[in-house]
Amino acid sequence: MTAALVRAAGDLASEMAGLDLRGRIRLVEDRIPGRLVFTTSLGIEDQALTHALALNKGRTEIVTLDTGRLFPETYDVWVETEAAYGIRIRAYAPERVAEEEFVAREGINGFRHSVAARQACCGFRKVEPLGRALAGAAAWFTGLRAGQSANRADTPLAEADEGRGLIKVNPLADWSRADVDRFVRDNFIPYNALHDRGFPSIGCAPCTRAVKIGEDERAGRWWWEQESKKECGLHLHGPEGDVAPGQEAAAFEEPASAATSREHRRELV
Repeated sequence: MTAALVRAAGDLASEMAGLDLRGRIRLVEDRIPGRLVFTTSLGIEDQALTHALALNKGRTEIVTLDTGRLFPETYDVWVETEAAYGIRIRAYAPERVAEEEFVAREGINGFRHSVAARQACCGFRKVEPLGRALAGAAAWFTGLRAGQSANRADTPLAEADEGRGLIKVNPLADWSRADVDRFVRDNFIPYNALHDRGFPSIGCAPCTRAVKIGEDERAGRWWWEQESKKECGLHLHGPEGDVAPGQEAAAFEEPASAATSREHRRELV
């Protein structure tokens, strides 16, 4: 099955290369029988995909992972998107017991104690709900692009996800950020207001900051960790939870605003 899956993904990627976005989606829906799922983060790439899927009126389900720690602006664009396209985006939430036990053990922001703790938090907030969202799926649409980070530079249009036994489809893999921005602008697609405030990549609020000039698009994600392979576990091919070399527990670097506030309180005392 694995060899057949790899071969099917390669053939699909080759055929997708010459098509526009809606054509790529139609090709996948025509070629792959079974359940098709698109997991949207409601970021700008995923908004472009949602637009194309909604216009195609195909059979791909649109779902999202509601981690419980998203920005208010993300919920705002979620509402706006459903209203604009007349759709409902199904939410998959963290398992209650796992969340309660993690917070009781580590604290509400305990994911900053170490990379292992952060990966554990991503595990119950994202990876486990993703498993439920993709249960029984034959293909998984994502908004990954090769230009998002060095870790994603080899992202193909379609690939075999052998661990999940499905084909992972990345219709925007060969798009630049400028391509995405232009598509969203030209088609009047609703997008997260944080993108206009220096947030090219948007995840959970406590784990995302605006990027600095010269940084890659995902530099604002888990910024207190050492610079290496920084992923939440959704798009890793290896075992989830592994701590890569150089990613062992690192000191938490609090935002400057928090330090300033603390010093101000000391002065008042």
